[in-house]
Amino acid sequence: MPKEMRFCRNCGNRLGEGPAEYTQTVLLPNSPKTNARFTPGYTAPMMSAHSCSMPYRRRKRLGGMAPIVIVIAVVFVAGGALSMLRKAGQNIQTIVSTAVDRSYFGVDGFENTEGGVTFGNVEPPDSPADKAGLVGGDVITTFDGVTIEDEDQMMNLLRRTPPHKTVDVVFIRDGVTKTTQLTTISQAEFNQLQRTFERRPQGQARLGFDLGDAHRVEIPEMKIYGVRLDDFNSSGPAALAGLEKGDIVTQLNDTPIRTVSEFVARIHRTIPYTTVKLTIVRAGQKLEIPVKLGK
Repeated sequence: MPKEMRFCRNCGNRLGEGPAEYTQTVLLPNSPKTNARFTPGYTAPMMSAHSCSMPYRRRKRLGGMAPIVIVIAVVFVAGGALSMLRKAGQNIQTIVSTAVDRSYFGVDGFENTEGGVTFGNVEPPDSPADKAGLVGGDVITTFDGVTIEDEDQMMNLLRRTPPHKTVDVVFIRDGVTKTTQLTTISQAEFNQLQRTFERRPQGQARLGFDLGDAHRVEIPEMKIYGVRLDDFNSSGPAALAGLEKGDIVTQLNDTPIRTVSEFVARIHRTIPYTTVKLTIVRAGQKLEIPVKLGK
């Protein structure tokens, strides 16, 4: 075999070991430099592309300042990513905080009614609605300049209103439109008012009737609503004060009574054994009766 066809210096394979084929011609010794050439009687396969078809090259290694530059770049990229994550976390925290720390109105809940929204009673004592002079049965028609259509809209307005903001509230009571100012509070302040009331050492007062024994009724001749006492404890404060079954309570001291829950809430917040003045309607007549509440 001629020298040119022995072995590959790079891979050690014999030349011609591959899937392809070629024909090798070699100049014979002592032959004139003409067209006389020796052609082997076979065709040898070409070297495969994965053996010796490409010359061997050494892998380049990074040198000098290149590794330091790469490390610095990685640090900067990581720092930027952490900064973005931190800002995103702060934004999420702000959104959650805003959603949780909405403004509180200070009532037992809203429900839809003709002309706006209403509620059963104000709670707890000294809540924004209480300080604004609102009572259960009032119909809220406008809050902070926005006309109220339903309870969902009212709750959305409270979510967008920051705590401690003073707003104008337009409401209807006994067919008369009135306006008051209300300063909202935060959830933490609302909860604190509730805890203070529930844990007060004096306890809660009682009149001596069950919720099922009182009903909200309309008094047509007066164009107002009141709370009718259909039954009560025969030895309780109501009976001892001279109240009769069927009496309709319209006022407790200076507070209008238009719903059962407001009446109960006003009794409970009164200090036990305190004497209050109940304004009632009996057989079409308006009477005022002092009642010493129990505990």
